[in-house]
Amino acid sequence: MTRRRRRNLLPYLLSLPALLVTVWIIIPFVTAIYYSLLRYRLSLPQLRGFVWFDNYLNFLTDGRFWYTVEVSLLYTVLTVVIELVLGLGIALLLQRPSRFNNLAAMLLLLPLMVAPALASLMWKLMTNPNFGILSYLVGLVGVTNFRWASDPSSALFTVVLVDVWVYTPFIMVLLLAGLRSLPKQPFEAAALDGVPRTFVFFRITLPMLMPYILTASLFRMLESIQQFDIVYAMTQGGPGNTLTVFQVEAYLQFFQFTNVGRSAALLMVLWAITFALSNVFVKNWLRLRERAHGAAA
Repeated sequence: MTRRRRRNLLPYLLSLPALLVTVWIIIPFVTAIYYSLLRYRLSLPQLRGFVWFDNYLNFLTDGRFWYTVEVSLLYTVLTVVIELVLGLGIALLLQRPSRFNNLAAMLLLLPLMVAPALASLMWKLMTNPNFGILSYLVGLVGVTNFRWASDPSSALFTVVLVDVWVYTPFIMVLLLAGLRSLPKQPFEAAALDGVPRTFVFFRITLPMLMPYILTASLFRMLESIQQFDIVYAMTQGGPGNTLTVFQVEAYLQFFQFTNVGRSAALLMVLWAITFALSNVFVKNWLRLRERAHGAAA
């Protein structure tokens, strides 16, 4: 093979891994679309057949589906907002490079290194009403018989608490990297002019950090709305159907009710929601980047 031919083939060889990954993403995606158009129960295989969009149309009048949408969006909003506020606050505290701050940042990353399912089991033991350390601690301040994830009124609070513990370090490290990469000239000028810190934060730091905030929020939003590990390990979607978020509901429809068609349709609706939300985030991120480039020019 000549050198020129090898040079012409090089771009295709370099893009081959990405092409293989794309193919292995498209195959399950197309399969899910196919099953979502079927009436297909594993317990009644003889009734299998195309119903086209009936699985989707049935969602419009299905109260259980709309509850799944509601609890999934609520879980997503709560986790992303709380983690963003805590992550930004911690990043601001650790913004100045020092040995102590660098060590603290590394230690705070430890929860992120624990698998979410294992973290959930650990928190499930700590919140056990009979012998859990957290149940003992809240009992010391007068809160007795707090049921944590076993009570419908506190189940959402409990799984959000676990999610915040696991994923806040992710937002913290992204925002910390963003803060440390910001140009120093505007802050030095503001310090020389005696500008108040609140003004500097809201008018200089926050606008310059917004692309990083949107990036962190996008990643966490995509993860939270598809959350399965923490919710299922802590509650299996209960008590009752209290926490039947999309992934848990799809799992229950497939493995408990053997309704393959409805399970696949739920996952396709979840894909549509994540696709729409990610487009909104990306468009805002691009708009902010263009504004920043224009200001720099």
